[in-house]
Amino acid sequence: MKAFSLHLLLLTLVLLSSSDYRVEAKCNFPAIFNFGDSNSDTGGFWAAFPAQHGPFGMTYFGHPSGRASDGRLVVDFLTQALGLPFLSPYLQSIGPDFRHGANFATLASTVLLPQTSLFVTGISPFSLGIQLNQIKELKAKSLSLNQSGLPLPSTDVFARALYTIDIGQNDFTSNLKSIGVAGVKQYLPSVVNQISWTIKELYDLGGRNFVIFNLAPIGCYPAFIRQLPHNARDMDQYGCMVSYNKAVMHYNRLLLQSLNNTRGIVPGANVVYFDKHAVLLELFRNPKASGFYYSTKACCGYGGGAQNYDPAVYCGNSKVINGQNVTATACGDPQNYVSWDGIHATEAANRVIATVLLNGSRSNPAFAFSKFCDLNPIG
Repeated sequence: MKAFSLHLLLLTLVLLSSSDYRVEAKCNFPAIFNFGDSNSDTGGFWAAFPAQHGPFGMTYFGHPSGRASDGRLVVDFLTQALGLPFLSPYLQSIGPDFRHGANFATLASTVLLPQTSLFVTGISPFSLGIQLNQIKELKAKSLSLNQSGLPLPSTDVFARALYTIDIGQNDFTSNLKSIGVAGVKQYLPSVVNQISWTIKELYDLGGRNFVIFNLAPIGCYPAFIRQLPHNARDMDQYGCMVSYNKAVMHYNRLLLQSLNNTRGIVPGANVVYFDKHAVLLELFRNPKASGFYYSTKACCGYGGGAQNYDPAVYCGNSKVINGQNVTATACGDPQNYVSWDGIHATEAANRVIATVLLNGSRSNPAFAFSKFCDLNPIG
């Protein structure tokens, strides 16, 4: 597939630069079904465990929207570019509309089935296998209730939809403190195999177009810099931890190889590997080239310093420290930050990632959305 033309790329940049654009796109993707963790969760976790509060959502929504950011996520920009509404979380019981897809992602989700409880380690119970079962149930209900008038996908949507998978970060990071990089590497093949198996299961449901995100350079994230063991010799000139970023690159190579093998068992499908890692690594290393000022410093946090992150006081929370009540507050200019809360990206950084996703320059194989959709905004 051919990549975007320069003209279409410029139009895409204009499209994504506006927070108020409206798109009426003619698109062969009538829906998006998304699977993932907090990087693409549009409210599933907080629908199951209501508690989110400000300053999350401050930039775009003006209130907490269930997203781990100050505004929109990559999946939000993608749906808008394709002329679709924001995805309703599958777990949302009040007012969901699944006619144009559903979001099965939840914050803190893993690829592998968790061996612990949310209330013990903070890992979500909604692992990728559970999310797969949820879409199977959604399809079964859609088929059986097709004439009910409920806001469910039509029978042809599952074959024509775009399937996006952005998950694996929690599998990688949740055990780093206890077993180290060497220990985590032992089960990474199981993680990528589970993702490939999930693609095959979705293919059997009718899916034919898949975009799989690789892992971001966690060695540059403020929270991990503050929490993971390392020494000064492990830090590069950009303020990132070399050893952990190398381990992420190892995982990403495994994922790419696994997806290459998967293409052989899903004939007629597009299985696209999106290199989110490369996009974010460039933002962390050279933020000013993309209009940012801070890279490895959190916008919303406590403690100031190089990372502005204290694991004892997470974004928006308050705690008594040394006899004083302190609060992790948000900066007034999140558009200048790559990192929102030390773990997740700002809306501004997500916009950059989405732009690259749409132009296809970091996709393997090249995936031209222009072949499937008219992304031109209505003037």
